[in-house]
Amino acid sequence: MANELLEKRRAWSVLIVSTLAFTVCFMAWMMFGVIGIPIKKMLDLNATQFGLLMAMPVLSGSLCRVPLGLLTDRFGGRIVLAALMATTVPAIWLISYASEYWQFLAGGLLVGLAGGSFSVGTPYVARWFPKGQQGMAMGVFGAGNSGAAVNKFIAPVIVVGLGWSLVPQIYAAIMLGTLLLFWLFSHHNPAHVTPAGVPLREQLKSLRDPKVIKYCQYYSIVFGGYVGLSLWLVQYYVGEYGLDLRTAALLAACFSLPGGVLRAAGGILSDKFGAHAVTWWVMWVSWICLFLLSYPQTSLTVLTANGPASFDIGLNVYAFTFLVFVLGICWAFGKASVFKYISDDYPANIGAISGIVGLAGGLGGFVLPILFGLLMDLTGLRSSAFMLLYGVVWVSLIWMYWTEVRHTEVLRKAGA
Repeated sequence: MANELLEKRRAWSVLIVSTLAFTVCFMAWMMFGVIGIPIKKMLDLNATQFGLLMAMPVLSGSLCRVPLGLLTDRFGGRIVLAALMATTVPAIWLISYASEYWQFLAGGLLVGLAGGSFSVGTPYVARWFPKGQQGMAMGVFGAGNSGAAVNKFIAPVIVVGLGWSLVPQIYAAIMLGTLLLFWLFSHHNPAHVTPAGVPLREQLKSLRDPKVIKYCQYYSIVFGGYVGLSLWLVQYYVGEYGLDLRTAALLAACFSLPGGVLRAAGGILSDKFGAHAVTWWVMWVSWICLFLLSYPQTSLTVLTANGPASFDIGLNVYAFTFLVFVLGICWAFGKASVFKYISDDYPANIGAISGIVGLAGGLGGFVLPILFGLLMDLTGLRSSAFMLLYGVVWVSLIWMYWTEVRHTEVLRKAGA
């Protein structure tokens, strides 16, 4: 009884400090979403160059997810996450000394390693809880995505008051302090480590499963889209509605904050109703929101019986913010439900599978800001970013229908 109580206490301690560590890592990972705006002015970047600047941390954070997931399976999450955080501290600090475009790109790659913390923490916290609570545990940990919103609260104040170069230095100090707290209050359980005799090929065998590819598609929108919009929204508000940096960042947090914090609620819902039901509704609500967000600001002149009549069609800042708020909630639930699929289907191989699915989501977050900028340069339409996301959601809905929904008991009875 005493040992069981001790294990429960350790499990919650691991979950709390791991979530804190992931929040800080995500905050640093999203740093360019705010400091990129003054850097863009300083270097006179176009929209595509700006998109690439914001996307560089996402690239390295995505590519390192699979090896980090495998290392977590082999050595345990405590040592791997601590080493990862220690590596990012000097990388974040050095960003404040960059002055050329290539230096920011190179520095962004190093800072991006912080994004790999997700594929370390997910299997680490999941294995401390029984199967019926793993959705909740992964959802609570995933709420560290709210670091994107924390970044939008902190960074604009520092930029306006002290200049953008102080942001990396303060973030590096926060990361170091968080590392010390994590090491003091986290724990290691040898039973959670993959035996050394299991070859790498055996760990990766499940990656040939078509279901893994499908989960990658789902995650590319609910996480990749979340990362891409978290990076893009501040400058969208500035350009589309003419807001100042602090107001734009505050409104952008209406998307980032629920998109992170409510992931825990998504995990609980996935435990109760199943990964499929939650993901299906997430995709449909996202489809509706993105359809409305895709419509550009339009002025129409109609020839009536009484002469020309002109009127404007488009979302004002309040309607736009409400829709991205709803979208953030949906994607918070979706991020949790996708990983509930993984914990249900691959309980002994969570690290490797979560690594590859996280890689797909991260690559989505890398590609999307670049495509947003490219579409903006080509069409001049800021809402083209939402048009692209709308198309990706269509793919997910069609794929989900043909592989899951049409095989459900309800549809089979209706067909009969």
